Amino acid sequence: TSTHFPTPPTADLRRLLDAELSLRSRLGYVALLLASAAMTAVIMSLWLTEPTLPTRTAVAFAVLTLIGLSWIVFSGWVLSRRRPLFGRDGLVAGRMAVTFTSAFVVGTLAVGYSSGGAAPYAAFAMGLVLLGVAVAALVRARHNVARLTTRREALERELVTQMRRRS
Repeated sequence: TSTHFPTPPTADLRRLLDAELSLRSRLGYVALLLASAAMTAVIMSLWLTEPTLPTRTAVAFAVLTLIGLSWIVFSGWVLSRRRPLFGRDGLVAGRMAVTFTSAFVVGTLAVGYSSGGAAPYAAFAMGLVLLGVAVAALVRARHNVARLTTRREALERELVTQMRRRS
């Protein structure tokens, strides 16, 4: 009988745990941080320097500021982790995107209803498209986490099997 064992699954696990967030992902999250910070700064400066804004506009600026701050916190959270998040970042981002896009869709519908103009309904239609993209991203993130969970469970089973063979 052969005493050669295949590479233990613990090596795969260690490689996964020792890996850092890929450069591509890190650059994407840096871009998200910079874009959300710039957007938030512009919106806040407009909001704070225009004291006579209509209430509806001030509320929209407040909501957009909260959304921008949320993306800043999210990207900071991801970048502060020096390890892969194994799909958790995708789930959080997907949930945020669905939530914020849903708020946009509801807001445009409310503005369209209250003002009767055609422009809010065009924005509503665009919002529905964006909501579809956000839902697709969330579904993809859930599938990715399920795939990673299945892989982890398979590695754990393989590790237990190899440990039993050795003892």
